[in-house]
Amino acid sequence: MPAASLTHIESVGLPSDAPSYPFFAFDIVHESTDGSDACCGVLRTPHGDVETPNFVFCGTKASVKGLTPEQLREAGTQIVLSNTYHLLVWPGSELVEDMGGLQEFTGFRGPMLTDSGGYQIFSMGHGSVSSEIKGQRTLPDEMRSLIDISEEGATFRSYWDGSVKTLTPESSILVQKQLGADIILVLDECTPFNVEKSYTESSMRRSHRWGLRSLQEFSRLDCQQRQALYGIVQGGTCPSLRDESTHFVNTTPFFGSAIGGSLGADRATMHSVVALTAKSLRRDRPIHLLGIGGVRDIFHGVRHGIDTFDCVHPTRLGRHGGALVRRDFWDTDGSGGGSRSDKVKEHINLKKSPFKRDSRPIDASCGCYTCRNFSRAYLHHLLKAGEQLGGTLVSLHNVFFMNRLMRDIRSAIRSGTLDEERSKWVHPALDA
Repeated sequence: MPAASLTHIESVGLPSDAPSYPFFAFDIVHESTDGSDACCGVLRTPHGDVETPNFVFCGTKASVKGLTPEQLREAGTQIVLSNTYHLLVWPGSELVEDMGGLQEFTGFRGPMLTDSGGYQIFSMGHGSVSSEIKGQRTLPDEMRSLIDISEEGATFRSYWDGSVKTLTPESSILVQKQLGADIILVLDECTPFNVEKSYTESSMRRSHRWGLRSLQEFSRLDCQQRQALYGIVQGGTCPSLRDESTHFVNTTPFFGSAIGGSLGADRATMHSVVALTAKSLRRDRPIHLLGIGGVRDIFHGVRHGIDTFDCVHPTRLGRHGGALVRRDFWDTDGSGGGSRSDKVKEHINLKKSPFKRDSRPIDASCGCYTCRNFSRAYLHHLLKAGEQLGGTLVSLHNVFFMNRLMRDIRSAIRSGTLDEERSKWVHPALDA
């Protein structure tokens, strides 16, 4: 794409001293031989290395709900995410900085990522991208907090105390500097699905200008000594806009690239947008897929060169009694807690009555603390009784499950058996 197509960013410009990210590196150590774009790599940060492909667990308010950092580590977790928007609202980024940054404040003391805060602001104004996939297009008025979007930034009302705040590209970078995560993101607008292409286009180009302003502030604050900045690709489901946005990210001195924005109203469209976008992104930079965490979606993303994923799905599901299972659960057990006619899913609902007297673990082949020590019957009891331990134990299983999935995917890429590995995790009925 010719540079002339990006004239909307000329008024902002690049910083005079582009960051060099001296304490970060991304090394591809194995490329797939099966014709896909899958690869294994190592993402090196000041707080440790992350093997890729990998999954980033969401500790939204500086906590992966119900789990301790030690439990996360023992389950194989290498990196977690915290949310700029929520930590800005409470307890405030200044306090986190005073406490030594997120690593010291949380006790995780490993690689961490923070998003820019934009997703939460805009999802609370329009409804989230995940809601779009579920067919929920809008939020009730009483749940809306977004007041205004302008060239300057986003103005919103705090859910904590009702105060009016404005998040700009500059303030987002400052807040993330104070939080101290290794990987941070530019401020962008996550456009909803149900808007005109003209709005998606203007929003995307404003996000580009915000991206440059974020980069300028990143350089001004000299964040490169301990942080790396990712640019974000927007453009909705429009191929030409995605092409324009990938060109912007590729030609701007970010350390990594993130695929964001609306990915469509169904899984097929999402996969198409991800494949199109990832194909055009630079491979010498790590590629992150924002907010996606289904097993099928991870296998698809890995085949198209995605290096890291994040999503609240595994732990949110666990807190409500949903346990992730591999294909063999349906082949050997089959009921999912109901009749054999139950629809095959990537998880089972342990609150269902058939688990009440089931003495087996969730998965006998799983090495997690939950499966080594507790029965489905006990988990069913805890969940039905409203005991917090139930959600914790199922969440712990799901964290181990995701880390096991990513470990086995990395092994399959090295051995050239990614499709065979997928068949162990994804039931054929899910592809029907």
